[in-house]
Order: sequence, then structure tokens, then C-alpha cells
Amino acid sequence: MVYLDTSAAMAQLLAEDRVPRAALWQESLVSSRLLEYEMWNRIHARGLTRSHADGARDIVARLALVELTPMVLSRALEPFPAPVRTLDALHLASMDYLRQNGQKIAVASYDARLVLVAERMGFEIYEI
Repeated sequence: MVYLDTSAAMAQLLAEDRVPRAALWQESLVSSRLLEYEMWNRIHARGLTRSHADGARDIVARLALVELTPMVLSRALEPFPAPVRTLDALHLASMDYLRQNGQKIAVASYDARLVLVAERMGFEIYEI
């Protein structure tokens, strides 16, 4: 299972210079519900709601979403092997929750700080 970080989803949505390989979209994808909120926030902030809403919905529809349950939120309060930003802590806590429930997770992200901490937590990094 591949955990899709918002950075990779936004790169795909906005057709940036680097976008995930096509093979990623054939994988079983999962993310935190947080990704949906982050995507819409960025789309609205850039004034791209009309032009990119369908694409955002398509990406979210491909994902199994982990809700921000009390278990996930409580994990985000615990220390990580390196300093993390708040939203990264929520993503990492979601990944850890999945792993604690028997899922093998690879992380797809363009966020170097998130990747560093994910690696230190023992997650495989999916080459995108």
C-alpha cells in the first residue's frame, strides 16, 4: 500500500515539472483525510477552484482515507525521530496507525522533511 502525501497529489493536480510516475496511480493508495483539506485549501488560495475541482475530486476518489481519529491524533502528540511540522505529524501519525494495524506502507512524497522522518521511522519510500 502506498501512502500518498499532499505534495505528490498537488504535483499531479497542477501538472508541475515533476509529477508522480504513472505506475503510482496503479497502486493501492491511502492517505489521511487531511490531504483532502490541504488540497482544497491550496486550490482555493490559488484561485483554481473552477479549473481544478474535478481533478481534485478524482484524486481523492482514488484514495482510501484514514480519518483523524483520537488514536491518530494522540500519536501525533508523541515525539518523532526528528522535528516535524504540525501537518507532517498528522500524516506520519496516520502512517504509523496503518502500520500498527498490520499494513505495510511505502510513502510517496516530494516533501524532503517528511521523507526523512518517515525513513527514520522505518517506512519504505516509494520512488515517484
